[in-house]
Amino acid sequence: MRFADARARAPGLVAEPVDRAADSRALKALALWMERWSPSLALAEDDSLLIDTSGAAHLFGGEPEMLADMAQRLEQGGLSCRLGLAPTPGAAWALAHEGVSRVCLDEAGLRDGLARLPISGLRLSEETLVLLRRFGLTRIGQLYDIDRRALARRFHSRAAAEAVLVRLDQALGLRQEPVDPIRPKPDHCVRLPCVEALLHLDGVKAGLERLAPELCARLQEHGEGARRFRLAAFRCDQSVVQLVVAAARPVNDPAHILRLFRDRLERIDPGFGIEILELEAAGTGVIRPMPRGFGGDFEGDETDMEALSLLADRITARIGDRVVKILRPVASHWPERSEVVENYEGRLPVWDQPAPAGQAERPIRLFERPESLQVIAEIPHGPPMRFVWRRQVHQVRFAAGPERLSPEWWRPVQGPARARDYYRVEDGEGRRFWVFREGLYGDGRGGPPAWFIHGLFA
Repeated sequence: MRFADARARAPGLVAEPVDRAADSRALKALALWMERWSPSLALAEDDSLLIDTSGAAHLFGGEPEMLADMAQRLEQGGLSCRLGLAPTPGAAWALAHEGVSRVCLDEAGLRDGLARLPISGLRLSEETLVLLRRFGLTRIGQLYDIDRRALARRFHSRAAAEAVLVRLDQALGLRQEPVDPIRPKPDHCVRLPCVEALLHLDGVKAGLERLAPELCARLQEHGEGARRFRLAAFRCDQSVVQLVVAAARPVNDPAHILRLFRDRLERIDPGFGIEILELEAAGTGVIRPMPRGFGGDFEGDETDMEALSLLADRITARIGDRVVKILRPVASHWPERSEVVENYEGRLPVWDQPAPAGQAERPIRLFERPESLQVIAEIPHGPPMRFVWRRQVHQVRFAAGPERLSPEWWRPVQGPARARDYYRVEDGEGRRFWVFREGLYGDGRGGPPAWFIHGLFA
């Protein structure tokens, strides 16, 4: 019924706006909390979770006992739930939504268990369900014996009929149904069960020293390295605490992995004790051998990328993620747009592109934003004779220019687009500056020209 009619019947009815984004975040958080029953979980529509419990039910005493444990813990958290367990994702969804809660079906009882459920348990569109009900088909079992070609003829399109058959085959296990887990399966993973619960960080460090060589041995067998490593500690109270570190380039050196975790292990709280340690690698890639320099006079001008990546990893492990930055060139003749700052990802950009024709020398240091100057020039369109910058007066001894840069007309700008005349100037003490005059006298755009300093030469 409409909300106004409902409130007329129940004046105390409380309502609030639906927040789909918050519901989605809460469902994902619930899925991560339910990893205590299985590491493989996926979101199924907006109100359901799909859990692959293969090989895990015996840890809780069996499938009925595992479902009972789920229901008890969810109810303790104030959440009502409907649970269904079956050999296929489609059948489990149908049991949870249309059947009796906490029902377990095996391979032998799959067809009979689904036959009694409403046709809406096949996850079909509302238009398809209405059409099936018009044909007198209200139960899933009624579709078993119907000729498939005859069923296809009753639909307006072949795609609609195929959707019904696909959902039926997926529920019965005749077709595979792809499942997208929340946390992708790691490329390589090693575990260390603890005979006695670890109560101190020294035990965690010793366990990591055993896991790292084993994981690296697996990576080396495939000629691979990994860029992300996750250390998970499963505590006695069934909670999990984890650390994630990243490398700029794929690595498979145990010593380097230990250095990445060294400054972060103190974030692990053993609590009442840690039963299992797990180390997994993700973001794997092929490691290609790189030549090393001889050192000294035999060392070339090329950068040692491996040493640079190791340095970046150590800085990241000590200070934090995404702190190592590099500059990347951009195709733009406007100085402040000719480079951008990016996170270092194990590669250096190429800076050996030839300068555009007519481009003058650029300063070694470019300011993020040009700074205003007070300038005295000999003639209106000439170079400065003297300027004041940061309360200091600089007498110009030499000036070269101008180099005129016009605005990039294809980019939106705030205010009038004005040309710039850049000069390289040197003061009486030999300091060299890169200054420019924005605008021209009499151009009628934004008032009189203004002077700025944009960079410093060596």
